Amino acid sequence: MAKKEAQTDLWVYELLKEANLNLTYQGSDIKELNEALSTASKKGTNKQGYPEYCGVVRDFVIVIENKADVSKHVGRDDKNLISQEQKDVENYALNGALWYAKQIIKNQNTYKKVFAIAVSGDSKKHRITPLFVDNGALIKEPLEDIETFMLLNEQNIEEYYKREVLQEESGKQKTKAEIERIAATLHEDLRNYGALDDRNKPLVVAGILLALDEMRAKNLSLDYLNNDEIDTDGSKIYELIKSNLKRSHLAPQIKYDKVLTQFSVIKDTKKINELCEITDKKGLKINCTPLKHYAKFIKENIFDSIHTIKNSNDYLGIFYSEFMRFSGGDGQTLGIVLTPTHITELFCDLINLKASDKVLDPCCGTGSFLITAMDYMLLQAKNERQKEEIRKNQLFGFELQSFMFAVATANMVLRGDGKSNLYDEDFLKQNPLNLQENFMANVGFMNPPYSQGKIDKNLTEIAFTEHLLNSILKDGKVVVIVPQSAMTGKSKEEKAIKANILKHHTLEGVITLNKNTFYGVGTNPCIAVFTTGMPHSKDKICKFINFEDDGFEVQKHKGLVETIHAKDKKAYLLKVWHDELESPSKFCVKTTIEADDEWLHSFYYFNDEIPTHEEFEKTMADYLTFEFNMITHGRGYLFGLEDEKDAK
Repeated sequence: MAKKEAQTDLWVYELLKEANLNLTYQGSDIKELNEALSTASKKGTNKQGYPEYCGVVRDFVIVIENKADVSKHVGRDDKNLISQEQKDVENYALNGALWYAKQIIKNQNTYKKVFAIAVSGDSKKHRITPLFVDNGALIKEPLEDIETFMLLNEQNIEEYYKREVLQEESGKQKTKAEIERIAATLHEDLRNYGALDDRNKPLVVAGILLALDEMRAKNLSLDYLNNDEIDTDGSKIYELIKSNLKRSHLAPQIKYDKVLTQFSVIKDTKKINELCEITDKKGLKINCTPLKHYAKFIKENIFDSIHTIKNSNDYLGIFYSEFMRFSGGDGQTLGIVLTPTHITELFCDLINLKASDKVLDPCCGTGSFLITAMDYMLLQAKNERQKEEIRKNQLFGFELQSFMFAVATANMVLRGDGKSNLYDEDFLKQNPLNLQENFMANVGFMNPPYSQGKIDKNLTEIAFTEHLLNSILKDGKVVVIVPQSAMTGKSKEEKAIKANILKHHTLEGVITLNKNTFYGVGTNPCIAVFTTGMPHSKDKICKFINFEDDGFEVQKHKGLVETIHAKDKKAYLLKVWHDELESPSKFCVKTTIEADDEWLHSFYYFNDEIPTHEEFEKTMADYLTFEFNMITHGRGYLFGLEDEKDAK
């Protein structure tokens, strides 16, 4: 047992190191803690006693108590409370951690907030349970189990405390809620004062953002929009857009003309260029054109924010996502399913995107994958010259819908270039070899149009995936997010495509996602990762991961919300994906595959964990309760009883 406990201690040390937590083993370098523990023996002898690890992060004490056996995780008394009887304090991890936390609070006056952490098991099968103790009086029931210690480091512990212990909203949550209110109001105003349809709403918003950007460059105020009968507000905004696109060096001319044509709706729609009575946010009635009202609203609520807050790209990205969601359920009426930011970021992390990579998104929508990739690459760039190269020559996208192509172009302009390699063309009609030769892209990211295969069997998600795989250089990486049905391959055509993919490319693995990832869309998604141009070996081991529990949850009146645990769960996923950690098969199955298999965790998974005695007893008790209920309700025939009389 001593050897196993030493292995647990070493594993915990590695977790602490990865989380940048500097805790002391079997003691403390902090005077107050060392003195408090000098009489903290778990045997109750008033002699010294030390948890496995102890230290301070900000003004929180962290104590960690380890046990090698998961069955020794927590012991409870007859009231189902964490027992503090001496035998349980000695034998169970959480009981021991709580003991040390109480001793620390009782025996010194400097630190009064303690996270007591119980760790049991090993890297493959384990539990890590936090318990918060405040001033020795307030002892919370254990918090939700965690997989890493990153929530407890210098960067995250304050937010973790506020959200998990105090149950407060984070700044990010408040920002998202505020942006949602802004998006909802703008959506209603576009409809009520402009009678704009779902196709034109995003064009008007994107065009106004470009115009405001140009007004800022020319030092113009909103008074420039003055309802001139000849030079209308729409004409002025249109000219500002034209000037901005020229300033951004949008080329070639045919692309410039295509984008500008889409924004002509701003000057040509009569209703948004006529005076009308508008109620402002204070309830006052004002006479102005809807366009000026929209420009004022967008400037005050969106544009000014993206130029003053630190994470402006996040702010604009959340706004687009929330705004498009109002256009028929995340843009569905437009054939658009916007990819959430946490997914675009995960794509980059799964392949460790580098500053030297060239990225192609063949269905780029508003450009979210390309923008996230650009941000990741720019952070790694060594100098301004490399940053310029990334923006101009390492990002490529196709968008078939002309109005969305214009929105994507505007989005890229506002984010700092990267727009020069967007194409308003049908990706499936492009020759893959020509794309390889022209773009030299070694990374492909894609969220293809969903359910198009019902209309045309050549437009299935797996067909899009194969075309992208063929368009990326050999030994590149392709990551796609598709419905789980795309990985099962039920039709004859889909089965043939899956077989052909394995002839030319390698499947690295598939990650099953939270069914609410595209909240309101009704799609059960998954992420598939491939290596291009390398035939799939029969001996290749693939990973199939169940990441349905991703730390995002649906909350009433809010939709899909990121909890504090999302960071922790993502960190665990990436450690497993990059082979830095073994995990139980209920999370990750590693196996060889066949083309006819359903490439999903649920297809390959079987429960290979031996149940504990407690789990066996609970299962038996549940079964006996069920049997008793059925018999007493006259359904004894389910258990071989011949008739109702026998059942009674």
